[in-house]
Amino acid sequence: MDEISVLNLFLEAGLVVKTVMMLLFVASILSWIIIVERYRFFKKIRSTNDLFLKNFWIEKDLDNLMKDVSKSENIYGAMNLFKSSYMEFKNLSSQIDINESDLESINRLMRVSIASDEEEMNKHMSFLANVGSVSPYVGLLGTVWGIMTSFQGLSDATQATINAVAPGISEALVATGMGLFAAIPAVIAFNKFTSEAESISQNTMIFAEELASIFYKQSTKK
Repeated sequence: MDEISVLNLFLEAGLVVKTVMMLLFVASILSWIIIVERYRFFKKIRSTNDLFLKNFWIEKDLDNLMKDVSKSENIYGAMNLFKSSYMEFKNLSSQIDINESDLESINRLMRVSIASDEEEMNKHMSFLANVGSVSPYVGLLGTVWGIMTSFQGLSDATQATINAVAPGISEALVATGMGLFAAIPAVIAFNKFTSEAESISQNTMIFAEELASIFYKQSTKK
């Protein structure tokens, strides 16, 4: 079915079916905007964090690493955790002694940083989940309504043939197609980005444990 025939079917559809098509079209456009934005977002996090972790294990002076991190904006994951926790550790290091309660405050700060990143990474995910789960049913509603209207029109037809209901059924089936068109990319993107977020959070938590161990060793040297 070519683009012109789909447009004609939309223009000739009833009010309910046309409304359903418009809703699904808007949902699909918004989904793709979110998909592109989230793809770039996670790609940036992955690249910057991989580079940071590589430099972290190469760079022996954490102060120099902190200077590089401070120049970056809108950081997430391991970089964000390092920046916030290392600043706190430096403040505590100015004290004469660092006890376990002080180190626990850094651990709490790490957990807050991880939770903040998870909230940012899950941004717009609920919309993709809703589009993926609801769109097929919305499209099915338009299809059922369109088919029902087509068969009701047979009562006014002089001859009940397939040609009499074919246009109405075609219009209705387009609604189902649009529902699937909106749902499938949203579901795939939701699963992919959720997996990405979980992987980044897991890597950040592992890095947090390693960084806490480094802080502990440096505090015992004082």
